Amino acid sequence: MSDTVNVSGSLRARLSLTLIGSAAAIAVLLFFVVRTYAAQIAQSGQDNILEASVTSILDAATLRDSGVEVDFPYVAFSMLNTEADDRVFYAIWQDETLLSGYELLPVADAPDGGDIVHVSAQFDGAAVRVATAARILVGANARNRVTVSVAQTQDALAGTLNKISRNVGLIGAGFFALSVLVASWATNTAIRPLERLTHSITRRGPKDLSPVARPVPSEMAPLVTSLNSFMARLDTSLKQSEDFIAEAAHRVRTPLATVRSHAEATLQRVEREDNRQALRSMVRAIDESSRAAGQLLDHAMITFRADHLETEPLDLVDLVEDLVTRLTPVAEMKDIALTVISGGKVSIEADSILLQNALSNLVENALKYAPEESEITLEVFDVPRPRVEVRDEGPGFPPDQMHELAARFSRGENAKDTIGSGLGLTIAQDVATAHGGELTLTNLSEGGACVTFLL
Repeated sequence: MSDTVNVSGSLRARLSLTLIGSAAAIAVLLFFVVRTYAAQIAQSGQDNILEASVTSILDAATLRDSGVEVDFPYVAFSMLNTEADDRVFYAIWQDETLLSGYELLPVADAPDGGDIVHVSAQFDGAAVRVATAARILVGANARNRVTVSVAQTQDALAGTLNKISRNVGLIGAGFFALSVLVASWATNTAIRPLERLTHSITRRGPKDLSPVARPVPSEMAPLVTSLNSFMARLDTSLKQSEDFIAEAAHRVRTPLATVRSHAEATLQRVEREDNRQALRSMVRAIDESSRAAGQLLDHAMITFRADHLETEPLDLVDLVEDLVTRLTPVAEMKDIALTVISGGKVSIEADSILLQNALSNLVENALKYAPEESEITLEVFDVPRPRVEVRDEGPGFPPDQMHELAARFSRGENAKDTIGSGLGLTIAQDVATAHGGELTLTNLSEGGACVTFLL
């Protein structure tokens, strides 16, 4: 099965880009809104000063001898002084006649009555703001319309707006930088429950299908519920498969034993050699099937107990010596000596049933391949980690197949004439793995095989 995952982008990157993009858009919007508002405020301030200047000039206009006279007040222009030394222009009209000022100065169409009109225009190569107002002066024999326009360049206003823009830009940049930090924090905070869930699942053993009990945000509840449901169905399926294998192995072993006994009884009564040879082949096949069924049952039991280890304090040396005592009668039938070597007590925490099963398979394997009148040595070590080495004087493992021999139902080329199921080393390896160890196969330089069972 492929480990390739169909990835569609990164949730972290997507969330970060969304938050940072939103922050950037808000920062730009904030810049233009504040700058526009500041420009309006600054323009309004300039307009108010221009209005005051125009009003003061209009107030100084009087009728004399049917003509208009304007005594310029000093304050009319002094109030327009700025740090940028903006230029000031003016024009005074009596009806359609220019009384004083710049004839070409843009004049807005201002209504009579003193209402002031503001326009922006270009004059003398510069951008100016123009304020215009008109008033009717009525005398004894005359009625004159006086229009006053005052214009000012906008260098000071532009400087002020540039300063405001810089400050607002700095504020916007600071806001954006802060938003990036907040977005990063918010993204990590939002993703952290998912990462904790991922780590929780990753740290589990390969057969741990218990429900996820860690609290999760409400948005993740449907995912966790679906995951728990899936694992429950998978756990049920695995248990049913294990139960089926165990039941099948149990039911197969009993009738095989019956068939074997009948075959042996028949073998004693048959005289023809070809029939006797056929019966011997039948007994051998029955033995292989019976052993395979037994080891399937053992493997199913080990698979179940590996997920629910019932550990207890044990002395590994005592456990090995008990095993040797039980298997000594089998070894004596081939004149094989079983020897235990240890440096003293080796204390461990382990599942005794699993360990006995694993070590029993290793010794039985050695007994099958060891020649008659040889020795099988079981050496128990304590450091650096508890381990048992099972060494025999047989033909050893096929070097080119050594890495495959612990696989399920795998047997070497030298095992063709030996009864076996290919599950012995698999069982030992599964038990070692369940206890956090490993199984290592090597060949001895002086001849023979060595299996290291490491806890």
